[in-house]
Formats: sequence, C-alpha cells, structure tokens
Amino acid sequence: DVELQTDGNRSGHLQNGELAVLDPEVNEEVIRIIAAQLAEIGDQFDKEIKARVVNDLVQHFLNENLSREEITRCMSEAVEGLARAIPLDMEQEKAMLVLAMVLTKKIANTMPSLLQHVFSTTVNYISQQLHNYIVRMVSAVTA
Repeated sequence: DVELQTDGNRSGHLQNGELAVLDPEVNEEVIRIIAAQLAEIGDQFDKEIKARVVNDLVQHFLNENLSREEITRCMSEAVEGLARAIPLDMEQEKAMLVLAMVLTKKIANTMPSLLQHVFSTTVNYISQQLHNYIVRMVSAVTA
C-alpha cells in the first residue's frame, strides 16, 4: 500500500502501480510551490462541491460488492461531472486533479474510516488519468 505523507517531505508518483521517487533534478521546493497553488484552488472548489456528491461517493466506497475498478470509475465520473458543473478558468486537467483531491478530503472528513481506501483509489485515478499532466506541470515549473 502507498503510505500517506502529510508533511510534504517525501515526493513521489506511481509508476506501474509502484511508488517511485521523483527524479533527483526535481527540486522539492518546486513540488511545494505546485502543491500550494493546487491547495489554493482546492479551497475555492471546496465550497462548490455539494454534500450529495460526497455522500454518493461514500456509499460507493462502502459498497463491498464494487471492485476497485468500479470505485475508480465512480470517482472519475464524479470528478468529470464536477468539472462540467463548476465554471473553470483553468486547464481542465488541473481542475480535475484538484477536484479529485478535494473529493478525497471531503470523503475522508465525512467517513474517516474510508481514508486508506479513498486515498488509494484517488492515487489510482490520478495515476491512470492525470499522470502525463502532472509530469508536464512539474517539467514546466523546472524549465
């Protein structure tokens, strides 16, 4: 399982389902700057996400009959739906990344026992759907 790091001291990404440390050339300060920008956007989005969306996702996570892929698909559908519903003046991929993270936070706040499951699902979703965007975003800041 992927360990949740909350202090920002270990930066990494999933590569073929495994946690890999970012290239040494990537300065951790760059990662902190990107994270701060994403957190600021997340604070704005937080107010826009209705409790119904969060509660629906909580129910999916609690449903033991759903596979990991089905849960990831539910997360993806929720993120895409929110991205369409919230007026955005930014790149679609950035909005989807932030929305996925904000949903993760809201689900964990609603049902703390789901933290590990929702976190791993979100990491899986981001790895599958947004990996190339994250690489481009880091590359743009380091260039």
